[in-house]
Amino acid sequence: LSTCNRTEVYVAGSRGIGDPRPIVALLSEMKGEIAMEGAPFFAATGADAARHLFLVAAGIESMVIGEAEVLGQVRGAFTAATAAATHTPILSRLFHSAIRVGRNVRAQTNISRGPTSISSTAAALARSTLGDLGGKTALVISAGDAGALAAHALAAMNVARIIVTSRSSERAAELASAMGGSVAPFEELGASLAAADVVITSTAAPHHLFERQHVEAAMAGRRSRPMMIIDIAVPRDVDPEARNVPGVHLYDIDDVQSAARESVRLRKKELGAAQAIVDDAVERYAAWLRSLEVVPTVASLRSRAEALRRAELERTLARTSMSAADRERVEAMTSALVKKLLHAPIRRLKEPGQGQRYVEATRALFDLDGDERDGRDSRTG
Repeated sequence: LSTCNRTEVYVAGSRGIGDPRPIVALLSEMKGEIAMEGAPFFAATGADAARHLFLVAAGIESMVIGEAEVLGQVRGAFTAATAAATHTPILSRLFHSAIRVGRNVRAQTNISRGPTSISSTAAALARSTLGDLGGKTALVISAGDAGALAAHALAAMNVARIIVTSRSSERAAELASAMGGSVAPFEELGASLAAADVVITSTAAPHHLFERQHVEAAMAGRRSRPMMIIDIAVPRDVDPEARNVPGVHLYDIDDVQSAARESVRLRKKELGAAQAIVDDAVERYAAWLRSLEVVPTVASLRSRAEALRRAELERTLARTSMSAADRERVEAMTSALVKKLLHAPIRRLKEPGQGQRYVEATRALFDLDGDERDGRDSRTG
């Protein structure tokens, strides 16, 4: 599982995975030397490993709480393992459970509601101020990371038209193409401003791109249509006095950061509910893991009972002259009797929380380990 801030390897083994160094060595072979000393490595097994993956899938372990991308990355990791045939029943159950947890947390809590990045918050502010952006034109001034994030957020809100402008015409064209938008020459900012209902600007200019008079000139031809300007540049791209122009809603980086902090605060309030969903899933997965511990014992118990039944049945039938039909009836009766006798012990073995204690008692009472030793001796003698 690889994300922007983690590389994790999930391994299933019959004896457990106690020492992570062989796995790190394998990663080193594939990706180059990985230093163990001082590196933020950790290892978890069993239910603890499941809990960690469930927290990751839920977005609780993300740098931005509740972000949605990580769930797709978890799904992608499992898809890749499936394609490479490196998954096992345990890993399949683990990742299917993690994906279900991620979906449930997002569906049943508000942990993914509201924007958290500066750019996505800026776009959300535009929608909250102007309403539906379906018929609006957006101007993005910057083709850097902040501009790209803002453009993606606006596109997700179904803005009708995106205009991109930047000092780098090549980067502006690349972003506009990706968004299905258009490019405006940076030298014609005034005309672009007048055409826009929403403006998000984030350049590295040392001075204002727009003074108050520039904004007044742009508004003069808009016939009272409001304009929202979101200035997330440091230093500012827009003269603060522009907020006094009628019809203009101007937000600066401080306003946007405040809104982003509020969104994060609301997401953090959902952590308790999200954690409860994770806890329930971990408990169910751990119970399933425990049930696997009894499978070999159940198989050994049934095998021993069946071997005894057949041996005694053959010994008895050899001394009688039953018809074929009667032999079939006796066969069915002894088989049913064994199943009924084993039903309660096997049910006890599968009880949550009691598995290991009952496993040890069953193996001792029925000498199942002795049977296995005898079998090995007969094969090697």
